[in-house]
Amino acid sequence: MIARIWKGKTKREHAEAYTEFMQQRAVPDYEGTAGFVKLIFLKRTDQEHAYFELITFWESLDVIKNFAGEPIEKAKYYPEDQEFLLDFPENVTHFEVFAK
Repeated sequence: MIARIWKGKTKREHAEAYTEFMQQRAVPDYEGTAGFVKLIFLKRTDQEHAYFELITFWESLDVIKNFAGEPIEKAKYYPEDQEFLLDFPENVTHFEVFAK
């Protein structure tokens, strides 16, 4: 199994709207992709920003192409992300899950 990790940041006042957007738009997209296993979506805030970390789990590196295309290291964004995110990291990180 492979873990795919993406990190993002919004202004604090956009945290709830972005959370709702991700639950309605992104999560179903992940769940509907062949080879998807599960996800964990994390959020924390400070005085100015909300920080998000999305960890998705996949059957293999090959099936990540079903979601991300190629190269699989490239982050996938939705057009609506422009309304919320302060930066757009170009790449994600993949890890092999060897214990759970």
